[in-house]
Amino acid sequence: MPTTRRLALARTGAVGAAVAFSGALSELFTGTAAAQATGGSAGYGPLVPDPDGLLDLPEGFRYKVLSAEGDRLRSGEGKVPSNCDGMSAFPARPRHGKGHGHGKGHTWLVRNHENRKDSRVPVPTVERLTYDPEGEGGCTVLELDGDNDVLTERVGIAGTSTNCAGGPSLWDTWLTCEETEFKAGEEGYTKDHGFIFEVGFDNRRPTSVEPLKDMGRFQHEAVAFDPHNGVVYETEDAFDAPFGLFYRFLPRKPRGGYGSLHAGGTLQAMRVPGVADLSSVTETGTTFENIEWVEVPDPVAKETPIRFQDFGKGGITHAQKLEGCYWGGSCVYFVSSYARSSEGSQRDHFGQIWRYDPRRRRLTLVILFGPDTDVQLPGEEPDNICLAPSGGLMVCEDGAGAQHVFGLTRRGTVYPMARGAQNIGTPEEPEWGEFAGVTFAPDGRTMYVNCYTPGTTFAVTGPWRH
Repeated sequence: MPTTRRLALARTGAVGAAVAFSGALSELFTGTAAAQATGGSAGYGPLVPDPDGLLDLPEGFRYKVLSAEGDRLRSGEGKVPSNCDGMSAFPARPRHGKGHGHGKGHTWLVRNHENRKDSRVPVPTVERLTYDPEGEGGCTVLELDGDNDVLTERVGIAGTSTNCAGGPSLWDTWLTCEETEFKAGEEGYTKDHGFIFEVGFDNRRPTSVEPLKDMGRFQHEAVAFDPHNGVVYETEDAFDAPFGLFYRFLPRKPRGGYGSLHAGGTLQAMRVPGVADLSSVTETGTTFENIEWVEVPDPVAKETPIRFQDFGKGGITHAQKLEGCYWGGSCVYFVSSYARSSEGSQRDHFGQIWRYDPRRRRLTLVILFGPDTDVQLPGEEPDNICLAPSGGLMVCEDGAGAQHVFGLTRRGTVYPMARGAQNIGTPEEPEWGEFAGVTFAPDGRTMYVNCYTPGTTFAVTGPWRH
C-alpha cells in the first residue's frame, strides 16, 4: 500500500535535514534477493558524532578510511585523485600469503573520479591506460583483503573526463561513464569526450581505452544491464534544457549470449506517448503503457547533441537530472534527482524513482521525494542508490546542508545511516561534501561509500543483518 514517511535529523551546528517521500516503497524490492531478507527495521538508531570529524554512524558501526585524496597511490603512479564518485565492488580471489583475510573473501573496488579541467588532483596518466592525455578524469582500482586492508591501489583508466557514475557489467567489468560532451579542440582536449569505457581490474579482464561509441556520446550518468538478454539501460544527466533522455542499448550478438559491447549495436531513446517531460508526473503509481523506443539518429553526436536531434513525429521524452540506475527483479529503476521549473522543467520535485518493465513495456512512477514544509530543509536530490543486504535501499543525498546516506526499508521507514562530518566550508558557513558511489561488498559485510569532497573512500562495517 502507498506509504508516506518523514524523518527529521538535527545536530548542533548543522543545518537540519529531512526526507519526505510518497509511494509504494516495497515495489523497489520485488523479485530481488533483498526481498527475501528481513526487510530491515526502523534503522540502527541515532547517529553518533565522530570524535575524529569524518563520518557519523549509528552505535555499533565502524568505519575505515581506505583511501584519501592527495595520498600516494600504493602503485607509485602518483597521488589519489580528487572527486571520488561512482563505485562498485567485485569478488576477487584471495592471493596466497597476502593480508589477514582469515578465509573471508577479497574484493576489487573500482572507483570513478569526476575530474574536469584544473582538478585539484588529476588521475595520473599511465601508459596503455590513457585515452586522452589532456583528460584529468578516470578510475582507480583498490584490491582489499577480507579485513578491508588495502593490498593494491592503482589507476584503472586515465585520460577521460568527468567520470561520474556507470555500472557493473554482467561479466564482472566496470563501465565508467563520462558526464560531458566536449569535443576534440574544446578546452584543450585532443579527442572527443562523452563516452562509456570498459574497465577491467585483473589480467583476465583487461581495460580498453577505446570508447564504446555505439552506446552514445552524451552526458552519461549510470548504466544497468538486463541480465536476461544483455540490454543496457543508460541515464543522461544533461545540465540544460531540454535535459536528458533515458536510453537502451541493444548489443550485437555475433557469438550469442550477451553479445559484445565492443561489437557495437543500436542505441534507442525512450518515448512516453503524450509526455514530453517526466517532471510533469506528480502522482506516485501513475503508469504509462506501450512505451516506445526510438532509434537515435546520430549516436556519436557529430554535429548535434542527441537530446536536440530530430526524433520525428511525437518527439522524445526528457527529464532533468537523470542519475542512479539499477536492475531489480524483472525491471530497471532509474532516478530523476530533482526538477526545477526555474531551470526549464515543467514542474518542481525533489526526486523521482521510476520503474520500467520491459516485458510489459510499462513505466511507473513508484517514489516521489519531498518537498516537506514542516522542516527546515527538505532532504533532496537522491543520487546514487543501491540495494542493501538487510533488504532495504541505500540512497546518497546530494543537496544543500548536511549530507547523509539514508536507508529506506521495505516497510517504508526512512532512517539515517551515515552523515558527513568533514566541514569543507567555514565555521560561520559550514558545508559538507556529498556522498556518492554507495555499494556493498559481495559478502554483504561491508558498505563502501565515497565522500566527493574531499575525496575519501570509507569501508563501513557493523551489524548489517540486525
